[in-house]
Amino acid sequence: MAVHGTPDPTPTSRAGEPNPVMVDAVLRVEHAEALDPWVDRLAPAAAALVKDPTVRDLLHGKAMGHALHPLLTDVPIGTWSSAFLLDFIGGKRSRPAATRLIGTGILAAVPTAVTGLAEWAATSDQPARRVGLVHAASNTVGLGLYVMSYRARRRGRHGVGVLTSLAGLSVIGVSGFLGAHLSVARKVGTRDEAFVAQVPLGGDGAAEPGDFRVGGAGPAPDAATGGRHRDEGTDPTTAI
Repeated sequence: MAVHGTPDPTPTSRAGEPNPVMVDAVLRVEHAEALDPWVDRLAPAAAALVKDPTVRDLLHGKAMGHALHPLLTDVPIGTWSSAFLLDFIGGKRSRPAATRLIGTGILAAVPTAVTGLAEWAATSDQPARRVGLVHAASNTVGLGLYVMSYRARRRGRHGVGVLTSLAGLSVIGVSGFLGAHLSVARKVGTRDEAFVAQVPLGGDGAAEPGDFRVGGAGPAPDAATGGRHRDEGTDPTTAI
């Protein structure tokens, strides 16, 4: 696997074999400097969102001990996937239920997006911020397609509604892949300080409470994140 933070995506894996296509694709996104102006444009809005400590704690899921955003993503994905199944195996009688599921997913997508932006605001790792930007843009396109599908269904244009929802689900699938990459490969996400010591990320050494990097003390929490550690991408532990 490529080392995070390298200037260019590596063309081969450590075993000398070509990287999987999806790995190369996401590496190109990570190192796409053309996205940086858009990252810079989004950053002030994200910072403003988490400026108030009470709002920030709510959006970061402080009471749960870890990021709220991954939990909320289950609702729009679940409702839209269920609508997809009803469209193809439910018959005509299931059309009203599919429409309601799509509407529910649209409503749920709003808090899901807001909490995602809050997580992005706590991330300073530039490759992760680029991927997060594309992730958010994909979600926006997918949401727009589902809004179109909902409107078409409500107007009795079921065929158009099904086609636009299929397109939306495809886009959301790409976005889901990028979101999983951020969570699993780049370890992006806020978490309680207690978990930093108990579940170190990215290394073998034991971390002390308050450590940023496994095996040694890292930079102090950034004031802009309300005392939370920032994710730097290699072995981050962004703490609440």
